[in-house]
Amino acid sequence: MTETIERESMQYDAVIVGAGPAGLSAAIRLKQLAAQAGREISVCVVEKGSEVGAHILSGAVFDPAVLDELLPDWKAQGAPLTLNVTADQVLFLTRNKAFKLPVTPNFNNHGNYIVSLGALCRWLAGQAEGLGVEIYPGFAAAEVLYHSDGSVKGIATGNMGVGKNGEATEMFQPGMELRAQQTIFAEGSHGSLSRQVIEKYALERDSQPQTYGIGIKEIWEVPAAQCRPGLVMHSTGWPLDTRTYGGSFIYHLDNNRVAVGFVVGLDYQNPYLSPFEEFQRFKTHPEIRKTFTGGRRIAYGARALTEGGLQSLPKLAFGGGVLVGDAAGFLNVPRIKGIHTAMKSAILAAEAVFSVLESAEAAETATGGKTAYAYEDLFKRSWAYRELRAARNIRPAFKWGLFPAMAYTGLEQYLFKGRMPWTIKHHASDHRTLKKAAAARPIDYPKPDGKLTFDRMSSVFLANLSHEENQPTHLKLKNPQTMVDVNLKEYAAPETRYCPAGVYEIVEENGRPRLQINAQNCVHCKTCDIKDPTQNIRWVCPEGGSGPNYGMM
Repeated sequence: MTETIERESMQYDAVIVGAGPAGLSAAIRLKQLAAQAGREISVCVVEKGSEVGAHILSGAVFDPAVLDELLPDWKAQGAPLTLNVTADQVLFLTRNKAFKLPVTPNFNNHGNYIVSLGALCRWLAGQAEGLGVEIYPGFAAAEVLYHSDGSVKGIATGNMGVGKNGEATEMFQPGMELRAQQTIFAEGSHGSLSRQVIEKYALERDSQPQTYGIGIKEIWEVPAAQCRPGLVMHSTGWPLDTRTYGGSFIYHLDNNRVAVGFVVGLDYQNPYLSPFEEFQRFKTHPEIRKTFTGGRRIAYGARALTEGGLQSLPKLAFGGGVLVGDAAGFLNVPRIKGIHTAMKSAILAAEAVFSVLESAEAAETATGGKTAYAYEDLFKRSWAYRELRAARNIRPAFKWGLFPAMAYTGLEQYLFKGRMPWTIKHHASDHRTLKKAAAARPIDYPKPDGKLTFDRMSSVFLANLSHEENQPTHLKLKNPQTMVDVNLKEYAAPETRYCPAGVYEIVEENGRPRLQINAQNCVHCKTCDIKDPTQNIRWVCPEGGSGPNYGMM
């Protein structure tokens, strides 16, 4: 749009971007602190999904200790934590066999719950609204607003009703400026605005390169005899090669449902690898297919995971704002859990932010946003820091290969117990790890059978996608020709394989190859923005309310 649009604005004490577990925990804690201090503060949460929980996807096994801190009466308040973990299994898979491994401390889920993270977030949203938090789903935070001194002033939501050509349609509504003394970025993994502030303030200058994984998940209805509610199973090994990090989870739910997922580290090297196809192939293993034969797949989704851990955390606070949850990278990779640490980071951030709001200087918003310096100190004194520090070396050890990493993990778990004096460095950024196609071996994936394994298009249908057809694409190319001249010619178009939703395909046009982007298929996993070897793809928020609606995921 070429003309300047006048936008209305609203002022809050705190604006939170993202209604995931971290964003909602921050909102709740801010209101609790204000009540304890006898103060009134205004807190607003914006969520790009059509409803709270629409874009939320996780395994998920949840450690409730953090909920004991935030809302001690959560049981009486009806929190959707009803299925206790009853048993843990860890398997090492070869092509045709499964070997039981010891259940290490990281995989011990005694006292934890198997949950729907979407349901948990909807419950947290109700708790937040009960405290007076304003929550606005269907509004995408599209722009960071800045004071004249460069500090964050708030965010602006995206315009609605903009056509493919970038011009306003008859349905046009301008975005709204939401200004705040403090803005809390809780967008989740590789959030578009979070990446902007990380780059603007060089928040990663003292940390190691961030590394990511892609997690793909399905929910199945299976015959009653094949479901063991409360069973948590993880596997490593086949079908991945020993140089590729990844593994599976299978969580047995109630009502004859089973959640199954597969995670592949985005530092993989073979451009012919497809995380989606590896997941489908995994289900054909003789031990795994026992659970799903005769069942029916009812849900599908995918998302990126921030896996760098402690040494990849950026600076958490900056002028006018903070980063919390997966936007910063609080996932404990060895435990395959990040909800509890994301929520703890948000609680600590809220305490630091509230101190800024309480200070007399905070009222001087015209001079710029203040920095919640206490956040970093609070984190370093917390159990979340100790937990991530103890786990810091396990994920980067996998750059040595599967078997050396498994041996090292055993030493960490049973001997060192997180007390080692060294810190292993990660590899380079994930987009730098791909080999050229000429140096890699193509992978021949079997065709889907439509019973146990499926194609991407039938999978995307189960993600309940909704994208307004007449809107600008939210997948931007810096240079479209690079996708042919470099990605296709040198890397065999890896975007056609790493995307779990069939967004990217190479088509012929006038006898020449061209990359076609099917943006309507996008499940908002951000993998393309992370893994593209030329960093030519940029993911931005589409119109608010667009994307998947995961519901039970």
